Amino acid sequence: MPIRILVVDDHSVVRQGIITLLEDEHDLVIAGEASDGDEVWEMVEQVKPDVILLDLTMPRMPGLEVIKQIIPVFPNVKILVFSMHNNTDYILSSALNGASGYLEKDTSREEMLKAIRAIARGELYFPPYTSSVIIKNLLRQLARVPDTRSEPEEVQEKSIWKIITPREQQILKCLTEGMSSRDIAVKFDISSNTVANQRASIMKKANVKNTAELISLAMK
Repeated sequence: MPIRILVVDDHSVVRQGIITLLEDEHDLVIAGEASDGDEVWEMVEQVKPDVILLDLTMPRMPGLEVIKQIIPVFPNVKILVFSMHNNTDYILSSALNGASGYLEKDTSREEMLKAIRAIARGELYFPPYTSSVIIKNLLRQLARVPDTRSEPEEVQEKSIWKIITPREQQILKCLTEGMSSRDIAVKFDISSNTVANQRASIMKKANVKNTAELISLAMK
């Protein structure tokens, strides 16, 4: 069976370029395309892709929110991030939220094909630089894990929940339940910018770099 691909990018020229690169491959089918994150959900239900080739910086709903929303509901759909960004936060957030691979937009056609076929087989595809970022972060996390066996009880009980405001507690609870910023904004009748500011405040107090780390800390 051919691999069905959904191409998601807010620039039509980029989408068409990707489609042109892939459409002649006998084992690949361009199932559809979307110009922003809000369209992805509907397109996934319509065209049933095996792989989503996803840009991260898009209007209305950014790519990271797309990953967070799609993966829990459509676990068989694999997401390959295709981004101009190579900074640590984007790479880690993509991986921690369930992306199966991460490529930069200057990637060669051959590597793009290799990545698509690999993740369609259920493998992960993170080239050397992105793999290095993920491994270094994992090692830092392991190095920071304290040995609490001999710590006083009051230190062991210290929690992010105790150092944030009641409204921030509500926001954090929603994040741990998998709600998007838009859903949280609707729930509390506030703007998405307010939700983003609240989340940034919580992350600063928790001393974490991204939402995935924040949720992991909150769950502990």
